[in-house]
Amino acid sequence: MFISLTHDQVQFQYGSKQWQYNFNEIVELGLLKRKKTYLFENSSFIAVTGLAYYCMIFTKLMELYYVIPALLCYTFLIISRFHNNTEFDYFVIVKDIYNKETKVKINALDRPLIGKQIDQYLNLEFQRIIERTKN
Repeated sequence: MFISLTHDQVQFQYGSKQWQYNFNEIVELGLLKRKKTYLFENSSFIAVTGLAYYCMIFTKLMELYYVIPALLCYTFLIISRFHNNTEFDYFVIVKDIYNKETKVKINALDRPLIGKQIDQYLNLEFQRIIERTKN
């Protein structure tokens, strides 16, 4: 379980990270979805292309000795780019009343289960607010 509820505390546990809050301390709890950036792969691809063009235009390598290393580099870059098919990174964000923000990266496969647990917490918090206003 990602979220464990006690009578006055909310405990979070994901992997080796554990933290807890009182019910009244949590201001915002939610999931954040960010598109993955492939800065390393894209910049490496540009560098290999630039080096291959440099060897092709400014050197006297007529036997095309630079083509095989360039193709090998392209192969490794393409494999590293398309090895993982998840398109987004997911984070759980918890903001408290002390303006402290806790952000934990989660696996894409864990997102539906954690999303359901966050929805359950938000429903419980909504019920607590309704009970407070009735009294």
